[in-house]
Amino acid sequence: MKKIALIPVILWTSLAFAQSGYEIKVTLKPFKNEFIYLGHYSGKQFPIVDSVKLNEKSEGVFKGAKKLGGGIYLVVYPAKNNFFEILVDKQQHFSVIADTATLKQQKTFVNSNDNLLFSAYQSQMATRGKEIELGRRSLAASTNAADSARWVSSLRKTDSSIAAYRKDIAQKNPGSILSTLLHLMEEPQIPPASKHPGGKYDSTFAYRYFKDHYWDGINFWDERVARTPASLFDERLDKYYNTLVFPQPDSVIKELDYMLGFAANSEEMTRYLLVKFINRYLNQKYMWEDAVFVHLYQKYFSQKDYPWLTAQGKKIITDRAYSLMANIMGNPAENISLPDTSGKMRTLYSDSAAFTIVSFWDPTCSHCKELLPVLDSMYQVKWKKSGVRMFAVAKETSGTRKDWLSFINEHHLGEWTNVYYSKAEEKSRVDANIPGYSQLYDVQTLPTVYLLDKDKRIVAKKLTWQQIDDILQIKIKKQ
Repeated sequence: MKKIALIPVILWTSLAFAQSGYEIKVTLKPFKNEFIYLGHYSGKQFPIVDSVKLNEKSEGVFKGAKKLGGGIYLVVYPAKNNFFEILVDKQQHFSVIADTATLKQQKTFVNSNDNLLFSAYQSQMATRGKEIELGRRSLAASTNAADSARWVSSLRKTDSSIAAYRKDIAQKNPGSILSTLLHLMEEPQIPPASKHPGGKYDSTFAYRYFKDHYWDGINFWDERVARTPASLFDERLDKYYNTLVFPQPDSVIKELDYMLGFAANSEEMTRYLLVKFINRYLNQKYMWEDAVFVHLYQKYFSQKDYPWLTAQGKKIITDRAYSLMANIMGNPAENISLPDTSGKMRTLYSDSAAFTIVSFWDPTCSHCKELLPVLDSMYQVKWKKSGVRMFAVAKETSGTRKDWLSFINEHHLGEWTNVYYSKAEEKSRVDANIPGYSQLYDVQTLPTVYLLDKDKRIVAKKLTWQQIDDILQIKIKKQ
């Protein structure tokens, strides 16, 4: 009987202590009858999620029925021009008491072990920071080798003690938000060669070790990581892709899919990473990145909708992807069929040249007027003898067909294949649901220049004349 009687008591006790939503009580002196705000980091953004008006005692309560996602949050002062940080994780019913006059030195937390630990860590780092600053100033002022060596040794000891202190916190508080933040701050330390079998490394060991351990302690399904300053996670992502991932589409795509696969368990991490990656590859820094953007669209956007993505945002992504699909590096370029100066239809694929330079231009465009004569000079002096042909598509904008013919005659471009892409032709293709050449070649600005091989595969695109020449010389030598 006693055991049976205990069951409802245990259930009641559990329910009594189960806290739903969040309730963060803030006392922030000297403000009275003014609004303060609760926000959080999100890379380089600072979304505001709540606000409250302080009373006469400088007190207010941020409160909501749904728990907040874990991360580093900001209590923002009136006028949104200053803030202090707090940690939010599992315990979301707590109090913080602060005064702007002593904010850097003291904040009092009640019922929040995460923030007590965070405050102790910040205090310790402030002390160690002063030691480092003193050491650096003293090192700079050193007048002899002995003093310099002593201060270098002192700085190294301080760095080592900081690393040991952080490691101790992480080991004693596994899974805590502060432990996760500390993992974001540290980078892999290459072990000494003496500890390696054979006593030495091969030439790639340091790179492989650093890359393999770069994300130790970080889980891509942990949404707390997304609510951190840009200097922690966002810039760490940049460094990884800029310096450790091989700059080639298959390698980058493999890494993206790996991260997003783990992030699939977290809506917030999925949002964060997709926004990060789609913005990064929307306007490519390198020609091969077109394949990365198209992959992101096809796998994560074409058949999926997200509550955080607006219809306009999805349209921008979709339109950009469709503009890139037809002209991905290494793929065959779309054929072009347009009238030449005599009205005869000419096609891109009718020429079997070793290389073809395709240029989209406009006779009223000032940059085009500068570039085309330079291209012709290079063609006459250097490229023609290497089997290069010129295929120029004049896109009608504010000019006329007469302007086009005048420019060709004036600059003696008669050896080129010159075709005219009128507004009427563009409209007829679009009206018939046929992609226009502007879309097929992703012509966003004029001039736009492509280099094709003998099979009309895209070797390079959106080039300067110097880049065309450099790439051509490399390709010609390989023939």
